[in-house]
Amino acid sequence: MKRTIVIGDIHGGLKALVQLLKKMDTTPDDELIFLGDYVDGWSDSANVVSYLIELAKQNTCIFLRGNHDDLVHRWLKTGELNEQWLQHGGQSSIDAYRNFSDQQKTEHIGFYEQMFNYYIDKEDRLFVHAGFTNLHGPEQEYHDTAFYWDRTLWETALALDDAMETSNKYYPKRLKLYKEIYIGHTPVTRIGKNKPVNKANLWNVDTGAAFKGNLSALEIDSKEIWQSDPVYQLYPQEEGRN
Repeated sequence: MKRTIVIGDIHGGLKALVQLLKKMDTTPDDELIFLGDYVDGWSDSANVVSYLIELAKQNTCIFLRGNHDDLVHRWLKTGELNEQWLQHGGQSSIDAYRNFSDQQKTEHIGFYEQMFNYYIDKEDRLFVHAGFTNLHGPEQEYHDTAFYWDRTLWETALALDDAMETSNKYYPKRLKLYKEIYIGHTPVTRIGKNKPVNKANLWNVDTGAAFKGNLSALEIDSKEIWQSDPVYQLYPQEEGRN
């Protein structure tokens, strides 16, 4: 049976991704939607991208663009260095690409360029790395960067009173635009959780793989959850992101 599975932020943790796909008993029939941030964190950033390129030859894959993916893409293409990026995982990606050939880097640049800023499926479910700010939806967004940097959508869902009805005139308009919304970007470990979190019709699937958390996946119809081991345990000689 075909499944549609959404996968949270990987941040260079290839060992966790391989383990997760095995736990899911992934078959070529599965549609895999990746929420972005494939890089910056653990030492396998470049290897994650190579793995995903090959995985897309077997499975239907949707690759969303994360903020870290955008930063690595800029560096690969133009040499642009951002000091904050270097402090938040960028150096691990630079190190990961040291032994990659120009041809491999060119292939990866193509992968980054083909990512989606957001994806809406046939059942009116939105998938985006971080969020969007325009009350009329992502199609009307003023700046693409909101798709992979915004945190206000998640903060709005967290602050929402669970008892508030969607008919309430103060109910957040952005949350009413779609049947469901799936995001990553902000680890749920920041609110003391270790599994994907559902608030209103929004699901956050980033469970802190870049830090001390697991890599998580969620089947969007059954809501079944799979998780890798805590990623830092799979890279015991590394620090990941601080």
